Amino acid sequence: MSKEILNRFSDRVDNYVKYRPHYPDEVFDFLESEKIIDKGFTIADIGSGTGISADPLLKRNYTVYGIEPNKEMRKAAEKFLIEYKNFKSVAATAENTMLENASVNTIIAGQAFHWFDRPKTKAEFKRILKPNGFVVLMWNDRQTNTTDFLKVYEDFLQMFGTDYKEVNHKNTQDKKIFDEFLGEGNYKEKTFFNFQDIDFTGLKGRVLSSSYMPNEGHKDFDFMISCLKKIFLRYQENGTVRLVYDTKIYYGQIQ
Repeated sequence: MSKEILNRFSDRVDNYVKYRPHYPDEVFDFLESEKIIDKGFTIADIGSGTGISADPLLKRNYTVYGIEPNKEMRKAAEKFLIEYKNFKSVAATAENTMLENASVNTIIAGQAFHWFDRPKTKAEFKRILKPNGFVVLMWNDRQTNTTDFLKVYEDFLQMFGTDYKEVNHKNTQDKKIFDEFLGEGNYKEKTFFNFQDIDFTGLKGRVLSSSYMPNEGHKDFDFMISCLKKIFLRYQENGTVRLVYDTKIYYGQIQ
C-alpha cells in the first residue's frame, strides 16, 4: 500500500466517524443464517477504518481483529470501540496483517477492498484463514440516478472531485476482479437496502469524509460548499435529504 493511499483519510477522520453510513443489521443476520459467521468465530476486519464494520460484529459477541494501517483512523476506532474487550486493534495492512497462520474463521472488508494490492492480499487471506473460511467484501454502494436529488448530487461529486472517477470503488466491483480473487463461480452476491436522512451539516460532513473531495484550504472549497448548499435547499424536504445505498456483499471461499 502506497504512502499516498495510506494517508488519504488522515484529515477526514472526524467527518468519517460522524457522517459515513453504517451497515444494515440485515447484512449480519444473513451472514449468520448462512453460517458465514457463527458463534465463537474470530473475524478479521481488514481495512477496519474507524470501526463502522466492526461495531455490529462486536455487538454480536464475535472476536474481531481490526486491521488498519492509518493511524488516525485506527485511533478513532479504538476510541469508538473502547467498551469491547473482544476488539483487537492491529496496525497492519491487508497485504501483511500480522496475524497468525489459520487464525481467523472469516475475513470481512467493508468499503476497503478497492484499496488493496489484490495478488498480495489474496495470498495473505489464504494464509490467515482457517480451513473452509469465508471472505466477505462489502460496500455501501450509493445510488446515483434513482431520484432527482441523487442525480444532481452525483453531478456535483464529479464536478468537484479531484480524482473521483479514478478511486471510485465501483471500478473494483467487476466480475473479472472477483473471479480472479475468489475463483470463477466461487462466490455469491447479495444486496440490502440502506439510506441516510441527513440535514445540511450531515450532507456537508458526508462530502468531506470522501478523500477525493476538496477539503478546507483548497482553492475550490468555498465555491463547492456554496453549490452544495444550493443543491440541499432545492431538494430538501422537512430539512433533510436522503442518500440511498445498495449495501452489496460478495462472499465466498478463496480458491
